[in-house]
Amino acid sequence: MIHGRMSQSNKRIVKFLIAVVGTIAIAAAPSPTGLSMAGQYALATMFFAGFLWVTGTFPLAVTALTIPLLLTGTGVYDDMDVALSGFADHIIFLFLAGFMLANAIQKYNIDRRIALYTIAKMGSSPRRLILAIMVVTATLSMWVSNTATTAMMTPIAVGVLTQVLDRDDLASVDDPVPDDQPTETAADGGAIESTPVEFTNIQISMLLGTAYAASVGGVGTIIGTPPNAILVGQLNAVLDYEVGFADWFLVGFPIVVVTLPLVWFLLTYILYPPEVPDVTEARANAREQLAAEGKLSTRGKRVAAIFAATAGLWMIGGLGEFFEPHLSSVWMTSLFGGEGATVFGVDGHQGLLYYVVVGVAAVPALVLADTMEWDELVDIDWGTLLLFGGGISLANALADTGATKWIAETVFGGLVGSPIVLIIGVVVLLVIFLTEMTSNAATTSIIVPILISLGSVFSATLGLTDFSTSLFLAVAGTIAASFAFALPVATPPNAIVFGSGYVEQRHMLRTGLILNAIMTAVLTGLIWFLFTFVWPHTLW
Repeated sequence: MIHGRMSQSNKRIVKFLIAVVGTIAIAAAPSPTGLSMAGQYALATMFFAGFLWVTGTFPLAVTALTIPLLLTGTGVYDDMDVALSGFADHIIFLFLAGFMLANAIQKYNIDRRIALYTIAKMGSSPRRLILAIMVVTATLSMWVSNTATTAMMTPIAVGVLTQVLDRDDLASVDDPVPDDQPTETAADGGAIESTPVEFTNIQISMLLGTAYAASVGGVGTIIGTPPNAILVGQLNAVLDYEVGFADWFLVGFPIVVVTLPLVWFLLTYILYPPEVPDVTEARANAREQLAAEGKLSTRGKRVAAIFAATAGLWMIGGLGEFFEPHLSSVWMTSLFGGEGATVFGVDGHQGLLYYVVVGVAAVPALVLADTMEWDELVDIDWGTLLLFGGGISLANALADTGATKWIAETVFGGLVGSPIVLIIGVVVLLVIFLTEMTSNAATTSIIVPILISLGSVFSATLGLTDFSTSLFLAVAGTIAASFAFALPVATPPNAIVFGSGYVEQRHMLRTGLILNAIMTAVLTGLIWFLFTFVWPHTLW
């Protein structure tokens, strides 16, 4: 055991030293034409963080903490307060509030009730049962982090499978070879290793469907998955552009509506058609478990009301133009933001319905409603928040020094003049490929600043302004980051389902590679359609 730990420690040291050597080499190399010395140091910092993220040398959050150290230490910023400013970005506090609100929902089993209700209503056949699991997973993932949703839904999916299959037929990677299984004999008289219990199609499709639905559903809202929040934070930091909650919903929700049924169809009709004829027992068991939950407690009802109010205000806050004819300018500024006078007697306001204000307000509301204690609220994924901060700090440095613009012109300049569909396809394929090798959050932190800088490169090709092109390409790349399905490391939902032991890596790899290829084509066409007919009216 000690030897194993030392070996792992040595591997970490070797990876770290490689990152250090590479960083020094980039920083000390002759400066390329068009790149400042500060930009070269920012690129060296990006290599250091990117290498550690991709190789998993440190936890993602630990690597994120090294970014302001390098940016200050190399002189990219002469003040560490500036290097640390990304860790105080408003989007971090939106996610903090979202995590805490999710804790409250889970404490009172509201998410579990939704899942059981959906299964009881929709699960009339094997395929519909899988669809029910996927629909509720995707829906919850839009409002609760996809990581937390998968962690909650995976045991429910396994429980449903135990009602559909005999327990002996529910295969696991840890299953021993059955004692009564006959041993085969090789030609030389030696024993051939027996094979464990076979994984049934319904088991594979339901577990993989849970993981994939969480990733797809997370595209729907800003708080659904870390890449969305990273994008919003970097757009605000680099372009000074604010994506509203309703704005993103109009971008992301159509993606969910189109791709979720497609993933379900491919899983249940093409790749792993379920062969179980009867699922009535699972549906009946869901009704029984729902009944056993009893009525939602008074405190649970308060949490549900706070959640509903928060979600509703998030949406309303982005619909100011519909209220403008009916409200005075003073109230419009006070509620939806603007430069004019407010009801508070001051000029200029971000608006009481600004989605971060609404989200953060939900936290004291939970305490005031006597539903949550601080110890319960504070048990959240702080590492993800630190990752956001590091990514935003890195994006700021790359933009401030002109490094991302240099990368964009150097690496992607050859695509200038190409058809728009080809440009979209290259971005989608590149992001999906990168995400398979590292987490989608790390990929987004690295690639989004580069995509933003591509605005000046491809604006003439796309017939848009530099700003609109930057926005379009960055959004397209961020969406693609949620569609890496082949490896456990790509997304937390993949890792959680794989870690359950109820699917093997070969199942995820085979399915994921096929879905990656199909989704690259589908997303390219869908993003082109949205870019042409929808996004000009919602994003720019």
